[in-house]
Amino acid sequence: MAIAGSPKKLAQDIADGYMTLSPPMLRRYTGADMKIMINNIAMITRSLRQLTIAQDDALAIKQRNNKMSRLNQATVIIRSYCKKRRIPC
Repeated sequence: MAIAGSPKKLAQDIADGYMTLSPPMLRRYTGADMKIMINNIAMITRSLRQLTIAQDDALAIKQRNNKMSRLNQATVIIRSYCKKRRIPC
């Protein structure tokens, strides 16, 4: 099944914490869909790393780190699912 909506929006929702990925949820996607998700997650991660935040703004730094952590976790889940199922992605 194709990704519903924009893959970039999906990655942004994962970063914001509105959506989490799990192996049962990934079952409906093809290898190409997962590759697209990984690429968009990487794009959002790069844009988060580019943000310049003042050193004294601890709350903004924490929010950025949480978003990056969620994105990295999603990437690990997708890659491990692909490896387990022997899906090239």
